Amino acid sequence: MNASIVLIRHNFALLLGEPGPVLSRIGMPLVLITALRPLYSAALGSAGLIQAVTGMLVLFSMLGLSIIAGGILTERSWHTLDRLRATPARPVHILVGKAVPFGAVLLAQQAAIVAYAMIAFGLRAPRPDLLLVAGVSWALTLLCAGAALATVVRSHGELSAVNDLGGMFFTVLGGAMVPLALLPGWLRAAAPASPGYWALHGLGSALAGDPAGTFRDAAVLLAVAAALGVFAAWRIARGWGRNRLL
Repeated sequence: MNASIVLIRHNFALLLGEPGPVLSRIGMPLVLITALRPLYSAALGSAGLIQAVTGMLVLFSMLGLSIIAGGILTERSWHTLDRLRATPARPVHILVGKAVPFGAVLLAQQAAIVAYAMIAFGLRAPRPDLLLVAGVSWALTLLCAGAALATVVRSHGELSAVNDLGGMFFTVLGGAMVPLALLPGWLRAAAPASPGYWALHGLGSALAGDPAGTFRDAAVLLAVAAALGVFAAWRIARGWGRNRLL
């Protein structure tokens, strides 16, 4: 059986065995959207709902990097990555085996948030195909970022600190929590450095039915994903799983 398929089944089993972190990343944004929607609507008018939905989606999916990176880091703490590297499985097989289950989680999170907003608040998505393009490109970026992060941190405690601080910083910088128009000028100028900025704009363009904006932002996210994915594969190929980092 293909090594990737075996790893995919194994990682789905691990996720189902401990569903708490996944459920919290899906449930909490729904609570915050409900609580913050009136505030955003009062400040932004008709755009408030989209800001609340896309902002919370980007925030909690970025915080979800801990699940992705933690899954790879756990293999290292269990000393199973060394065993995987001793098998015919290539670094790409290991990454795919992790990416498919975690990608399914990210897409399920996005679907739950958007569906909730549609049912509860009347959010409209005139072009579901564009929403899928924006969502998949953002999910791929997060998967590659999580894999890359797992190859540079040394422990779960370090991962938690980097993920929480970095996730919050890049979320705020991208305009997910506070609209860019309300941020200081220097933060607005730096905002495009955050992948969250492109995700936020891509999702907003998709919900507005804007193909040009959606594909532009998706292209930027996919370029970031490709760079991070290559870095993660290189680190794994160099043997970072052997109780030390190269």
